[in-house]
Amino acid sequence: MYRGVKKTFKKVFKSRGLTLLLPIVVIGCAAPAAYNADTGKVAIRPASSSLIQQGAVVFENYKRTRPISRDPSARAKVNRVANRLKPVINLPGARWEFEVFKDPSANAFALPGGKVGVNTGLLKIAQTDGQLAAVVAHEMAHVTSNHAQSRLQRNQTIALGGALLGAVLSGDENSQKFGQWAHKGGEIAFGLTFSRSQELEADRIGTLFMARAGYDPVEAITFWQRMGASQENRTPELLSTHPVSKTRIQKLREFLPTARSQRR
Repeated sequence: MYRGVKKTFKKVFKSRGLTLLLPIVVIGCAAPAAYNADTGKVAIRPASSSLIQQGAVVFENYKRTRPISRDPSARAKVNRVANRLKPVINLPGARWEFEVFKDPSANAFALPGGKVGVNTGLLKIAQTDGQLAAVVAHEMAHVTSNHAQSRLQRNQTIALGGALLGAVLSGDENSQKFGQWAHKGGEIAFGLTFSRSQELEADRIGTLFMARAGYDPVEAITFWQRMGASQENRTPELLSTHPVSKTRIQKLREFLPTARSQRR
């Protein structure tokens, strides 16, 4: 989960009275799988117009409140990779926009409708165009799979369940606290695993996208090896919304022959 964008979502939604939407996470979890292993086909799932609009509002707010990198080499690299990937992805209604943020953390994010942000800290790890393509294609896969919609629906269900439980038990302070803990417990028990499965799905679809754009999918493995080596303090996998590098590398190795078969 990209913390800065999550805070921006909260600020924007609170200002519009959309408190029910607060649990939305910046691209994260899935309904039916967007990749069919039997057919090798990728399902393209456009987001709703309202979700696309919300993504655009958040992205504009983020650009206003976060420093944007003016480094010409960094911007040229991101645009070069993005321009190779966009033609191989047919997402109806998408308005792809890529921005480079001056942020030392090695991170990237995507929002509904095709808004993608890349931190300068990520470019220090993704040294080649191919390695950067692995990350950007992964984020674009979150968008084409409409992971934001299913994440939103899941979190709304959890929030409603926690609120109802707190109200039914009697409405006193302890019951309300119990409802809050039930909400949090539900997120830990179901949300993280679901999010991690979406991350792995985006890895698979992303390698297909980068292969179709002419990149060697093995660059995705190289990137995650470099990312793993850069992590000094690893978060236990169970409590992470993203699979740790070893898990990703293993899954990517298994999928590599399939991805390479689509290289152009």
